[in-house]
Amino acid sequence: MPCVRAVWLYPTLAVSLICSGSLVAADQPELSEAQRTAVSDVASRSGLIKEVNRKIWEYAEVGLEETRSSALLQGHLRESGFRVTAGVAGMPTAFVASYGSGKPVIGILAEYDALPGMSQKVDGVRSPLQAGRAGHACGHSGLGSGALGAALAIQASMRTHKLTGTIRLYGTPAEETVIGKVYMLLDGQFDDLDICLHWHPSNRNGAWAGTSKALVSVKFNFLGTAAHASGNPESGRSALDAVELMNVGVNYMREHVKEDARMHYVITNGGGAPNVVPPVASVWYYIRADDHADVEANLKWVQDIARGAALMTRTKMSMHVDTDCHELIRNVPLAELLEEKLRAIGPPRFSQTEQAFARRLQQPLVEQFGTEFPKAIDESIRAYAESMTARTRGSTDVGDISWHVPTGGISTSCLAAGSPGHSWQNVAAIGSTIGEKGIIYASKVLAASAVELFEKPELVLEARADWEKRMSKRKYTTLIPKGQAVPVKIR
Repeated sequence: MPCVRAVWLYPTLAVSLICSGSLVAADQPELSEAQRTAVSDVASRSGLIKEVNRKIWEYAEVGLEETRSSALLQGHLRESGFRVTAGVAGMPTAFVASYGSGKPVIGILAEYDALPGMSQKVDGVRSPLQAGRAGHACGHSGLGSGALGAALAIQASMRTHKLTGTIRLYGTPAEETVIGKVYMLLDGQFDDLDICLHWHPSNRNGAWAGTSKALVSVKFNFLGTAAHASGNPESGRSALDAVELMNVGVNYMREHVKEDARMHYVITNGGGAPNVVPPVASVWYYIRADDHADVEANLKWVQDIARGAALMTRTKMSMHVDTDCHELIRNVPLAELLEEKLRAIGPPRFSQTEQAFARRLQQPLVEQFGTEFPKAIDESIRAYAESMTARTRGSTDVGDISWHVPTGGISTSCLAAGSPGHSWQNVAAIGSTIGEKGIIYASKVLAASAVELFEKPELVLEARADWEKRMSKRKYTTLIPKGQAVPVKIR
């Protein structure tokens, strides 16, 4: 057991049975009565949690347009007695729901945006529900429903055991474009938060003590002059030429940046017809790195390349930063706490039918890429220490919250083992019983962890001390112009 704190926080126990049906080994800490209340409440609400997951999965709304998904979550919270503020930070689908009063204030994050073009049935072969529609290829239908289940269970425990403090569920839209939490942060929505907890559907169980990549989302627009591409080409100035030359320049830039840097782009407007010199063209870039300072430096370089492309084509260039997110700041005390609960509650077990379905999801990857999958579904719990040395590849706007508040998170097995991110396989899995079991497990772990933070304020101080140490030489800055309104759409 990697957590030292468990040795003195809890007595050694005999094997006990937890509500999930998993056996807890004798050297694992026992859940307190208040934590058991929360875990039991999640179990009693499992039907509701599954129903909410299914509805959000079917809605499959892209970022900043999650109208029905957001309303569904808000409705259940209001019915349970949470105070809900909708449309915060200029985003109609963002909300903050609170229960209780005073300190500590513990927040749980909910996401519910889908990915464009990823519609998929609960099927082992590629089969869209509706061609061209969005789908939950990152599992955010489960993320939102699991966070809801945790918040309601914490509320039940607070009521039963007279726990003091405030539990908040933050409805954060547009995570896939790292927009929601960033603008909510700039709007002051997290200013009085003491601890932030989050989770994400995954192909592994574990607490997260790693980091992530910082990212800036930026659009470059070029303005040229239209002309007949064959009759009067000398009278035209191609904005598309500028975009293409810029992209060539950035691709040569890749040779001379740190290995952790990433630059990827899509052309969002390349002209209307081949016989018209394109007078306008646009390209959308994500620029990433392990350190936000490197993102800032690489953006300046990319901006210089864009200026050069404009000079070469005699067009005009403008740049717009949509959003800017920071790398995650790890918090070891929270990782320890979350891992304790992962182990105390115990991961779900999956049936032969579920294992067979996961193998069907893996098969196209075996055929196309020759990938080997030792497991169909990973039922183990990864030690949080492993995440501290894992290579960082993804980005999340949870990172910006972690620059202001001690933040800890978990992942649970909701997907086939080794399943790649943002794949149709993940849409199928999160809508299946595999996903449902992982969602319920996450709800229980988050609920029990939050209850312990209410029960033991010294743990909040411990997490705060770790955060202050890590932030001592960091200063939060943003590339978003001051006062800029949140984007209305992601593109």
